[in-house]
Amino acid sequence: MSSQGSLTGSLPPLVEPAAELSNEEVARYSRHLIIPDVGMDGQKRLKNAKVLVIGAGGLGSPTLLYLAAAGIGTIGIVEFDIVDESNLQRQVIHGQSDIGRPKAESARDSILEINPYVTVNIHDQRLEPEGAIELFSQYDLILDGTDNFATRYLVNDAAVLAHKPYVWGSIYRFEGQASVFWEDAPDGRGINYRDLYPQAPPPGMVPSCAEGGVLGILCASIGSIMGTEAIKLICGIGEPLLGRLMVYDALDMTYRTIKIRKDPEGERIAGLIDYDDFCGVVSSEASDAAAGSTLTAAELKQRIDAGEKLAIIDVREPVEWDIVRIEGATLIPKGEILSGEGLAKVPQDRPTVLYCKTGIRSAEALAALKRAGFADATHLQGGVTAWANQVDKTLPVY
Repeated sequence: MSSQGSLTGSLPPLVEPAAELSNEEVARYSRHLIIPDVGMDGQKRLKNAKVLVIGAGGLGSPTLLYLAAAGIGTIGIVEFDIVDESNLQRQVIHGQSDIGRPKAESARDSILEINPYVTVNIHDQRLEPEGAIELFSQYDLILDGTDNFATRYLVNDAAVLAHKPYVWGSIYRFEGQASVFWEDAPDGRGINYRDLYPQAPPPGMVPSCAEGGVLGILCASIGSIMGTEAIKLICGIGEPLLGRLMVYDALDMTYRTIKIRKDPEGERIAGLIDYDDFCGVVSSEASDAAAGSTLTAAELKQRIDAGEKLAIIDVREPVEWDIVRIEGATLIPKGEILSGEGLAKVPQDRPTVLYCKTGIRSAEALAALKRAGFADATHLQGGVTAWANQVDKTLPVY
């Protein structure tokens, strides 16, 4: 990543203005209308804009709320998940009474409560390569607040092929990132997500928020940046984050900007691919190790109830161990197993069963144990979450 020259400044407005604002809309948006850089013209552009938001989760929540409040005329929501209690720490578009409801419906209701002049299109589905380009073509701008690399690459490639700009954000623990990508930017600043990340990180290298956690209020900081960038693009004001990566550290309370240059060796995006295969959920070695060496929660309980002596190893982090654990387990974090430091702590006089939260990290640790000679080692499918849901329902789920 480095400077890409002196191309800076505003881009042409992304959207033509609507014909008019009603008296009610003038009253509602009056604080926008008296800003010279927005004014009636800018507010009419917002009214005429069609924005598609991928995900109504941590980043989608504040972004959707503020885009609705700002007067975006049409908002599309791509979301297939349902509201879970663990979402409420950060996904502020949903409430206690929404638990168990589809997130897309909950988000729609919150948007319409904030601004009844917004048209909300629900796309209650997982974003898939089939149909993604056609869907993107119906909107002026895409916002990606998803938390997995497979979807991020899919959004990027579909946006490139649909010739659409998109705003991207990412959060993890106390840190967040945001940028704007637009391969066909009219001023020659064309850049896409693959110029920043040409390849997905190796499976297991970057923990998800579900594994590593996220400070809930961080979503507001990055979501507000994403929404601001959307408004700037629609109205053609200010300097967008195109060609720049904004990095925020909440603990230090610092923002820094890194310039991104076009990758001269980047391959042209010619079509959509299998993104799960491209990114991988687990490494091929972990997948091979888990084949034939995976126990279900019921099978593990059966072996425990039969009195079999097992070395049950928890490969999560100590903070997760403090939340919930399987009785009789020993904590040896995955990092210690992969480095070799923790191998001496694994008993060799009994079969080993590894578990994590959902079964991904334990598969990676299982591969390391197999390499070290623990041929009979297995891991728990679905991790401690499956154990809590299927065997001991008195345990908390996080």
